[in-house]
Amino acid sequence: MNKEVGHHHISTQLTMLGRNPDEQAGFVNAPVYRGSTIVYKTVDDIENKRSRFSYGTAGSPTLENLENAWTQLTGAAGTVMAPSGLGAIALAFFATTKAGDHVLIADCAYRPARNFCDNLLARYGVEVGFYDPMIGAEIEQLIKPNTSVIFLEAPGSQSFEVQDVPAIVSVARRHGIKTIIDNTWATPLFFQAHAHGVDISLEAGTKYLGGHSDLLLGMISANADTWPALRQAYDAMAMLPGPEDCFLALRGLRTMHLRLKEAEARALQIADWLQARPEVSRLLHPAFPSCPGHEYWKRDFKGSAGLFSIVLNERYAKADVARMLDNMSIFGMGFSWGGYESLIIPFNCTDYRTATQWQPGGYTLRLQIGLEDVQDLIHDLERGFERLNAEAK
Repeated sequence: MNKEVGHHHISTQLTMLGRNPDEQAGFVNAPVYRGSTIVYKTVDDIENKRSRFSYGTAGSPTLENLENAWTQLTGAAGTVMAPSGLGAIALAFFATTKAGDHVLIADCAYRPARNFCDNLLARYGVEVGFYDPMIGAEIEQLIKPNTSVIFLEAPGSQSFEVQDVPAIVSVARRHGIKTIIDNTWATPLFFQAHAHGVDISLEAGTKYLGGHSDLLLGMISANADTWPALRQAYDAMAMLPGPEDCFLALRGLRTMHLRLKEAEARALQIADWLQARPEVSRLLHPAFPSCPGHEYWKRDFKGSAGLFSIVLNERYAKADVARMLDNMSIFGMGFSWGGYESLIIPFNCTDYRTATQWQPGGYTLRLQIGLEDVQDLIHDLERGFERLNAEAK
């Protein structure tokens, strides 16, 4: 790890982290190491595992390059990787919970994370509770003697509530509770989770780190107090990604800041246009005052990503929304985001919220703004709104 890299601006750091041409025969990019078996020279070496990597599940130079880069970028004590963002969530919980514990999950969290906790973690004797993401320091009222973890997601998946992370972390620390945050939306470029006191920060590298919708990856970074437990859980499970995905992630790292800033600029422009449209009753974008927790975003974050939601006027029916979305020419419909292509999906949090009620007042759409020309995207949305209004009552 090059300690001098941290003195540079972020765009420069991203070109330097996770590679060392002096160790790569001068080649700019690190090679891809594929393998399972590590060969030892002597009996003493193999008995004492005297090797940089004891076996393929312990990692490889390719994986280590990515781990080191992410550790330095996040300001963590260490990083491990998982084959997906959901895998990262699972690993973080396995590192911080045991049978008999109680965990608190933000009600706005990524739905597969909720399903993991409700359907799997609970089967192993962990009590799961959900809380209003806007609760702030009042979360103290929900803490039990056996509470071991508070899980945050800021902003919330689909609904975009921005949590008061410092307030929740402060309460957790007073009670000796670990905090985990899903920081996929902001990335370390826009929100430094560990600098705000969070113990474990996880992200789906599938999104902005990969940037091209062609890999699945999860990253889990931890502070010094939590790192040993995270590494122990990782070593016990050997749940690591493949070398090609790590190579693609390292390649994506070089342009992540440029792509994220471009997505931010395009999303802000389109969000501003959307909030003036008569079809839209509310804009759920952390950079705008209409979004819950906007003041926390303004205080704690350095930027906004290309993902946000809108609430349509209540007069529109499901058939109107389907007519709009079924014929988009640029926006596709898909469940991921963070790539170069723009996406739009309908969503409804009503069925699974338990600590809060989801009552937006109309159908809701989530938009991922990619790298297409803004005017082309606006034209596509304009035509979509024409279809939306064609038969609406």
